[in-house]
Amino acid sequence: MYKTLSKTRLVLIAVVLAVFATACSDDSGGGTLTVYSGRNEELVGALIDQFEAETGIEVEVRYASSTDLAATLREEGANTPADVFFAQDPASLGAVAEAGMFQALSDEVLALVPSRFSDREGLWVGVSARSRVVIYDSTRISPDDLPDSVDGFTDPEWDGRLAIAPSNASFLAFVAAMILERGEDATREWLEAIAANNPQRFEGNSPIVAATNDGTVEVGLVNHYYLLQLRAELGEVTAANYFFANPSPGSLVMPAGVGILNTTDNGDEAEQFVEFLLSQSAQEYFATKTFEYPVIEGVAPDPILPPLASLAQPDIDLSDLAAALDLATDLVAEAGLL
Repeated sequence: MYKTLSKTRLVLIAVVLAVFATACSDDSGGGTLTVYSGRNEELVGALIDQFEAETGIEVEVRYASSTDLAATLREEGANTPADVFFAQDPASLGAVAEAGMFQALSDEVLALVPSRFSDREGLWVGVSARSRVVIYDSTRISPDDLPDSVDGFTDPEWDGRLAIAPSNASFLAFVAAMILERGEDATREWLEAIAANNPQRFEGNSPIVAATNDGTVEVGLVNHYYLLQLRAELGEVTAANYFFANPSPGSLVMPAGVGILNTTDNGDEAEQFVEFLLSQSAQEYFATKTFEYPVIEGVAPDPILPPLASLAQPDIDLSDLAAALDLATDLVAEAGLL
């Protein structure tokens, strides 16, 4: 009896060890990465699928707005299940960096991207860039009719004609940039003047661009790439982008970016994800699928776009945007726009 039982136990142990060894030697690339994504699934879902296919790393994605996810991460703190935060704007990334929740990225990764698109402490890095523009109905508006800066839209002649997305992360980051450049009082005055002009309000940029193309909106403040996505979908569009020639918050170029949580147990997989987003194939995806500006050398944007280096930019450090984000939200609400 004793000998029979021992033999059985040995067989069971051998089976367990074999299963364990098989798991350890699995060449699929291993672990599961949890990504909190402020980029929506329609924009980056295929790109994340590509990462999984190339690396064998399974990715679980939680999609929501960048500002909501930044707040969630700060609330979860050290208990967050997230390994990576993939955000659509530097202000949301900065909010998490301010909370001390990111680990420093490698110099090799940071060197791939112009320093103006990364955190000055190396806690997050931009992976694609978007410019603030005016979308306009080219059947009713000439570019010559548009103002030189966003200040022109406070004129009564634009009463009821401008569309904005005041709760959108990009709009709030733009307001934060205005606070940094001009101060709180000047920004409040601009917001109150815009509110007095009865703007049409939308939840996001994409509906503004669609409404402009449908002729129900004359002009709107959005990011540049939604028009190119609509053009790819419809072929021909009547809406057009207008890039401000003068540097101001209205012409701000903001990167979407990524940071690695310092609580992650999947550091190697997280680093692979960041490196993948800055690979040539991922940068070409941004250039040809989402129509954003790639941020590494050697990958060109869509030919319809002006060169990234030619875009007029305000003199602000994007690492400071987060510090002004709460105030920006408060000012937008106080102006009655939220």
